Amino acid sequence: MMKPLRKRLEFMNANLRILTIRQSLSGVFRRMVTPYSSLYILALGGDGTQVGVVNSLQPLAGLLMFPISGYLTDRRGRVKLIALAGYLSALTMLLYLFAPSWEWIALGALLQGFMVFEYPPTSAILADSIDSERRGTAVATMNTVSGVLSMFSPFLAGVILEFYGDNWGMRILYGLLVLSQVVNATLVLRFLEETAPATGSGTRLDPVAILRESYGGIPELLRIMPRSVKALGFLVGLGFVANGIASPYWVVYITDVIGLSKVDWGLILVVESLFKLVLTIPCGVIGDRYGRTRTVFVAVLISLVSIPSLIVARSFFHVLLIRFAASLAMALFMPSATALMADYVPRDQRGRVMAAIGRGSVMIGAMGAGSGGPNMGYMFILPLMASSLLGGLLYSLNPAYPWICVLGTTLLQLASIVFFIRDPEKAEK
Repeated sequence: MMKPLRKRLEFMNANLRILTIRQSLSGVFRRMVTPYSSLYILALGGDGTQVGVVNSLQPLAGLLMFPISGYLTDRRGRVKLIALAGYLSALTMLLYLFAPSWEWIALGALLQGFMVFEYPPTSAILADSIDSERRGTAVATMNTVSGVLSMFSPFLAGVILEFYGDNWGMRILYGLLVLSQVVNATLVLRFLEETAPATGSGTRLDPVAILRESYGGIPELLRIMPRSVKALGFLVGLGFVANGIASPYWVVYITDVIGLSKVDWGLILVVESLFKLVLTIPCGVIGDRYGRTRTVFVAVLISLVSIPSLIVARSFFHVLLIRFAASLAMALFMPSATALMADYVPRDQRGRVMAAIGRGSVMIGAMGAGSGGPNMGYMFILPLMASSLLGGLLYSLNPAYPWICVLGTTLLQLASIVFFIRDPEKAEK
């Protein structure tokens, strides 16, 4: 029994184990915070429009940091960048912990945006550490393991918020998140192995030159990108736009419009997590076996039917069904889309390409401040900022408007898959 299991998991090398532990620890405490983060802004005196303002600020620093990080990832290595980002993220998160008003959260969001320089090296080291034939399965396995440990996080957070209130409860949750970031950064620094030798250690870092090269090189980067990579980037970019519009307002809509409690919302997310855990590894295997493009298409089709239907939901059961469908879409989409990006992009270009358009995936049905993350690239930042501001304005006009916009963006995603995205004949190593 143990021998077949060990053989099935032999692709989980030392780096993948460390990355899985890191993702799992972060997931436990981040999933306590993100589903409820908008309530903290409201508790500190903000309103729906200001929720959009706060969420639009965090991506801003990525315009500066993503190109520099992509440059350093390909020339100076990955591990130290990831660890440094973890320590600095914990430091800036203290602004959330001690915030006296929503403006402090806005400042914290702006500074947290600088921490995105961890994403290109994380994406690159993940792609480097997985065999091309097992990429979908490996990503699905990592997500499953981290999902098991974070399954009850939203429910526990909901109980804490009901007991301590939105203000003090969120401070407790942010404090736990700070501690987890310090532990994760130390773990990476001590145990994660470098996958790319430093090629520019003797050269001087010139941020202005890097920015000029990165943004000035966008036309050339787009020119050399295969059509499928551009289409996948367009697909993912639309996903970030949809999340920017709607993700901060899930908990607000569900508690204010539908009338569920925070504990109800947490319980829905627990059941959703269990459902997604059962599905994630099989869905990764499906993508590897039956085609990643087909799997991505089915995922987006499911999200088209499910997520916009929140505007007609009237009960706990309705919301639960919608989140079930969103979790199925996510389980299908994430491993296959991530694997497609790794299949498309050569190893020596991954730092720059993934800095520009991310690792090829995006959260489906993201909640709270879940519109960015490791999948972000600097070419998506301005659209995400604009969509976050738009989401706040739309929600203030009518709480249903953000989900109507999600319907439109999802239709465009389906069109991009049908006409432009195909599995490559030969995957990059």
